[in-house]
Amino acid sequence: MRPPPRSHGSGEFDRSALACCPDSVVIEPGVLIFHPENVSLHERVYVGHRAILKGYYKNQLCIGAGSWIGQDVFFHAAGGIEIGQDVGIGPRVMILTSAHELPLAPDDSWEPILHRPLGFAKVTLEAGCDIGVGAVLLPGVTVGRNAQVGAGAVVTQSVAPRTIVAGNPARVLRSY
Repeated sequence: MRPPPRSHGSGEFDRSALACCPDSVVIEPGVLIFHPENVSLHERVYVGHRAILKGYYKNQLCIGAGSWIGQDVFFHAAGGIEIGQDVGIGPRVMILTSAHELPLAPDDSWEPILHRPLGFAKVTLEAGCDIGVGAVLLPGVTVGRNAQVGAGAVVTQSVAPRTIVAGNPARVLRSY
């Protein structure tokens, strides 16, 4: 039997509690940061209004210098998130690094997916890439250097450098 649910806390934070947060970082009102001790925001990072940065107790969320994070994003760093320098991330982007594992083979026992074990996989956004408004990046993907993910795309596989993808699931439109 699962233990009863418990709160993850309010997400309210003090800048000094972050692993890294120089004075050049802009954090707009309404931002929530969980496990700030595992969240690093480097020089000249901008974090938009109402962003939710869910650090995790055993992995890191690292945002490289000069990156721009739009409002209302949701980053869940259970598997780790590494964002390179000068990355643009549009409003309402979601980055997920965990998912419930599905059974390998059918069996007679029925278990709700919610109660199955979690699998974790890091998401990496390489320097100079751009993630469009409302895109969703799933566990384990890497978006290559200077690649572009279209608005609303659902990225289920890694994206090569200098490649443009869009759609659900995201498909290559062209490379340059």
